[in-house]
Amino acid sequence: MKPKVILGIIAIVAFTSLLMFNLGESISTYTDFETAKEMGSAHVPGTWDNTQEYGFSKETMQFTFYMKDESGNSHKVIYPRPKPNNFEEADRLVVIGEMRDDVFYANEMLMKCPSKYNNADPSEYVKASES
Repeated sequence: MKPKVILGIIAIVAFTSLLMFNLGESISTYTDFETAKEMGSAHVPGTWDNTQEYGFSKETMQFTFYMKDESGNSHKVIYPRPKPNNFEEADRLVVIGEMRDDVFYANEMLMKCPSKYNNADPSEYVKASES
């Protein structure tokens, strides 16, 4: 075989290996706070713990709150942005970031808010479509 062909095959294998490694690092499964302590980056689903204090600090420009994960563990979460508008109405939160000591530092936060269609009367859909 020609050296250019061999070099090309090696480059393709190296690029594919690097791509698969990076893709594997970016795909994260949901976990709890205890498992997140051992991971570099984690997605932790849970609910807002409204029994503890929360708020936005203008000095640090961070929103701080407590969240209970699906195992029932409550931890402080620091989010580097203002409080989202519908934070209090959210049924479920997913924070994406890393645990340092006993504090979760979230880079992103996803919220699942209750749907206005869950408790709606199905007959209303017919009325709306008829008019």
